[in-house]
Amino acid sequence: MRIHFIAIGGAAMHNLALAVASKEGYIVTGSDDEIFDPALTHLRDAGLLPDELGWHPERITKDLDAVILGMHAREDNPELIRAKELGIRIYSFPEYLYEQTKDKIRIVVGGSHGKTTTTSMILYVLQHLGIEADYMVGAQIEGFERMVRLSETAKYAVFEGDEYLTSPLDLRSKFLWYHPHIAILTGIAWDHINVFPTFPEYVETFRKFARTITDAFIYYERDENLQAIAKEVGGKVKTLPYIEYEGDVEMGVFGKHNMQNLQAACLVCEQIGVKPEVFYQTIASFTGASNRLEHIAERQDTDGNVCAVAYKDFAHSPSKLKATIAAVREHYPNLRLVAAMELHTFSSLTAAFLPQYEGCMAEADVALVYFNSKVIEHKRLQNISVEDVRNAFGTKNVEVFTESEALQERLRSFEYENTALLMMTSGTFDGIKINDFAKQLIHG
Repeated sequence: MRIHFIAIGGAAMHNLALAVASKEGYIVTGSDDEIFDPALTHLRDAGLLPDELGWHPERITKDLDAVILGMHAREDNPELIRAKELGIRIYSFPEYLYEQTKDKIRIVVGGSHGKTTTTSMILYVLQHLGIEADYMVGAQIEGFERMVRLSETAKYAVFEGDEYLTSPLDLRSKFLWYHPHIAILTGIAWDHINVFPTFPEYVETFRKFARTITDAFIYYERDENLQAIAKEVGGKVKTLPYIEYEGDVEMGVFGKHNMQNLQAACLVCEQIGVKPEVFYQTIASFTGASNRLEHIAERQDTDGNVCAVAYKDFAHSPSKLKATIAAVREHYPNLRLVAAMELHTFSSLTAAFLPQYEGCMAEADVALVYFNSKVIEHKRLQNISVEDVRNAFGTKNVEVFTESEALQERLRSFEYENTALLMMTSGTFDGIKINDFAKQLIHG
């Protein structure tokens, strides 16, 4: 089988390319107009890095069995146009995942927050119990070689279910392709305003997803929208509500939101025969997924108590931001909390969406918010001001920055004694090497 990836450099796409290339009898090629690390290194090491960046329609030939189209590509992509002309089978990323796992028991984790961590918890337990599974997860997990696995032998397939668009040719949510036997919805909090301009429209895509479930629907009980969806599908599938885990098992992760993720993951594993007591014993050594409340650095005093600590997190939407800050505050009640976040996504930089951030950083002692006006211009959005952002967050602890150097100087100005530092972004604060920078702040 010869498979060509258009926009191979994406986080999910390059991992899928690596997974497909590892299968016997598959030949993989790809193109992209920009490729950055870690994709650059991963593709180069696997011999899949394109020899030249850009779109080259001559790479699309009749001997290709399929083309997989990434979201980064546009509808007028020259390679896509050529594939259509030649009548080559074109798959989206989620469509191809379904095609490769349609004879397996599919487990999908959806929701506005907690998807990656919950999926990671399930996979961690299954791996440690020797239960083989194919998977797609949105972050690197310790002990897993890559973010996508496809095999001929696994009975189960576990996918992180994204509600964002499938491809330039298919404007449905990705997770509508997966048709899960078992599914989780962790909660619904408005996001992706560019695709779902109103909250009801956003809720509707989750309702559509729930209708695709065939066996068991696991949902967070305290979410009113999920309660309504569960009532709608309850006559067709088993509905299993959950709240946060309240046991006394030693855990490598913390925070109320992670205790919710934990309980959801336990229910999934129970559906495929893993007893709860076995699940909790196994998950005790789980330390989290990359960039999800990830511990970076720590310093202890002479008595062995934590006096300075740093974490980073992918949090950028209001619900994720609030939950992450609350988790660190609860875990380190005696430390001053310095929290820095970057407005980086389309939704977070949209003027109409900014009010959703009201009070999200209220629990931090110091709250630093960063955005780059050039990114707003690049995304062709209405300009927002420092004052707009400050007013939207609405608490006196918030300071707003538009220059990365100014943000870094402000962070350097603090004495990191009895302090917890939390860096939250889906980007890099425009070039900050977050791990190295945080370690310098904590260790001096």
